[in-house]
Amino acid sequence: MTESKGPGNQDRAKDGGSKPKRRSLLDRVRPYAVGTTAIVVIFGGSALIGEHVRSTKDDKVREPSGVIAAPIVPTGPVDTASPSPSATPTGPKLGLPVRPSVPVTVTIFVDLRSPDSKAFADEYQATLTQLLTTGQAELQYRLVTASDQQYGGEGSKIVANAAACAQDQSRFTQFMKEVWKHQPDPKSDTLTHLNFLKELAVKAGKIKLSNFEPCLEQGDHNGWVQQSQNDFAKSGLGSIPVVEINGTPVKDVHSTLTPQKLRKMVLAEAKRVIAVQATPSDTPTLLG
Repeated sequence: MTESKGPGNQDRAKDGGSKPKRRSLLDRVRPYAVGTTAIVVIFGGSALIGEHVRSTKDDKVREPSGVIAAPIVPTGPVDTASPSPSATPTGPKLGLPVRPSVPVTVTIFVDLRSPDSKAFADEYQATLTQLLTTGQAELQYRLVTASDQQYGGEGSKIVANAAACAQDQSRFTQFMKEVWKHQPDPKSDTLTHLNFLKELAVKAGKIKLSNFEPCLEQGDHNGWVQQSQNDFAKSGLGSIPVVEINGTPVKDVHSTLTPQKLRKMVLAEAKRVIAVQATPSDTPTLLG
């Protein structure tokens, strides 16, 4: 059989049949060296890009969710200081809050047109403020408009909408306090006068009329107020004022309840809730 004269055989023929030369160590490692250099260049470039991105993010203030500003201590006389100050600190919010659970929620159903609601506020305001500022209870107000049906007109609905507009600027309690101070005869239609409500907003202080006025005039929260009244009417809780402690109605608000008794009831409920929370559960807890 005739031997194939491929390239390898031809080279050997030229060299007199000698074996091919071995490649040197440098020749063998040269491809790896080139590949390694390419990898170094790629990763080096990535490192430079990553460093640039990190340095850019270091300069940009992006607040994580839930951060809060430094606390502001209210100043001034006790009767005018707010337990929830409305001042807005400048600069980024840097605090990460870990809030304790409030064991007791006191819900108060009020009608801003009702003399009975005003009388309750006058008698219980000091006790409610103490429970709030000492952290013994959280207060929730429910606005209802039952007096409109009793006296006619829409004064209760309109002033409740105004209070909700004040709440948009975190000035609900301050506005409500001015309503109690200047509450007109419920048989009059004074609470339907928008100028009167604007004057109360000015007296409450720190309410931007440029935002308050269109909210008031256009009745932005009328539907919300009506829904609150509808829910109250369906509840069968009776006449205003109504007080609930952790969702349980307080009996005899109009006859036997006193500020001292309310405070004792709140403290008793707090002890009960804490005891329940401290009781080990029979249900195993899954970790992870």
